[in-house]
Amino acid sequence: MSHTPAAHDGGRSAAAPPATAWDHPEPLPVASAPVPEYGSGSLADLLPTLAAGLGVPGTAAAIPELTPADRNCVFLIDGLGWEQLKAHPDEAPFMTSLLESSRGGTGRPITAGYPATTATSLASVGTGLPPGAHGLPGYTARNPATGELMNQLRWNPWTEPRAWQPYPTVFQLADAAGVHTAQVSSPTFEQTPLTKIALSGGTFLGRLSGEDRMDLAAEQLAAGDRSLVYTYYAEVDGKGHRFGVDSDPWRGQLMYVDRLVQRLAEQLPPRTALYVTADHGMIDIPFDEQHRIDFDEDWELRAGVALLGGEGRARHVYAVPGAEADVLTVWREVLGEQFWVAGRDEAIEAGWFGPHIDERVYARIGDVVAAARDDVLIIASQREPKESAMVGNHGSMTAVEQLVPLLEVRT
Repeated sequence: MSHTPAAHDGGRSAAAPPATAWDHPEPLPVASAPVPEYGSGSLADLLPTLAAGLGVPGTAAAIPELTPADRNCVFLIDGLGWEQLKAHPDEAPFMTSLLESSRGGTGRPITAGYPATTATSLASVGTGLPPGAHGLPGYTARNPATGELMNQLRWNPWTEPRAWQPYPTVFQLADAAGVHTAQVSSPTFEQTPLTKIALSGGTFLGRLSGEDRMDLAAEQLAAGDRSLVYTYYAEVDGKGHRFGVDSDPWRGQLMYVDRLVQRLAEQLPPRTALYVTADHGMIDIPFDEQHRIDFDEDWELRAGVALLGGEGRARHVYAVPGAEADVLTVWREVLGEQFWVAGRDEAIEAGWFGPHIDERVYARIGDVVAAARDDVLIIASQREPKESAMVGNHGSMTAVEQLVPLLEVRT
């Protein structure tokens, strides 16, 4: 579907008077949303490409710009989008020097996947599958078996992990193929359900400090002739949510993580490729009614809605049975100039969640899916007080949220 302004003029001639308040322009066409590069340049394509280069059965190279290496390390920095990195060269001189290495020397980013949020992206990284297959389609999503909203980052309420995400991880496939496989992260993540279904396989090594993680990741790379090592740092995202992506605390975290990347790069063993990437970018949203639409205070948006899922810039809306079409109509009328608003089948057909949707995942996706284009949020001040108070936000398909680096250092 394409947007052709001439085809919608309300029956007026070229000399018609200016539009009045009740004469709304067309909502954003669903097909105009910039769909992630599933299959050729998304986070879900990274580990399968590296594993295929290591000869791991059941994997295939999907990012054509990357060349194989005997030892591979992925360092994922939570919340460090491509546009934020490019905007802060003074705080991140080492990573800035690597920008031209991104995506196999093309100097281009890759895409996170929709929604651009941590639980979804980490599942995409670890399984090598897009959200429509691995089944974590948002920050919160409806569990069709219970009718409850499930927080997929905190895994609350608890759900059997392997029933929710049954596919093996790329780490498990690599470990079974004899590749030395390790994850080096915070000890607090070792036993979480998200780690088990997305990042397990080989050895998990918990270290509290960033410096210890970098040193241990380098040791693990050298421990095998063929190695696949993953390491992670969270606090760039944490400071962005709390203070914003251009605050002093955020800048301080960027400076710190830049030194971590350099520390790891300087210790890489021979025949290694280090890839520095992220799970999403971030955007600061002003605290006013124009930019923060409160679902809990808006009777139009609440009408016919049984559950509100997702997050402020990437909403899953679950309608009362029978009200699906009405909810879609209202959300499109109220928000359609600022959000891409799609029915479930429209979003699936447009490829927002990947080329294929598993049957078990279908009803986890909202009856209505709303993805922000403009600098705006749908908050829920009563249902989600903590999330509604965040300065930095993410989730949608805009470049600032969707584009992430794939910086490369080779030895």
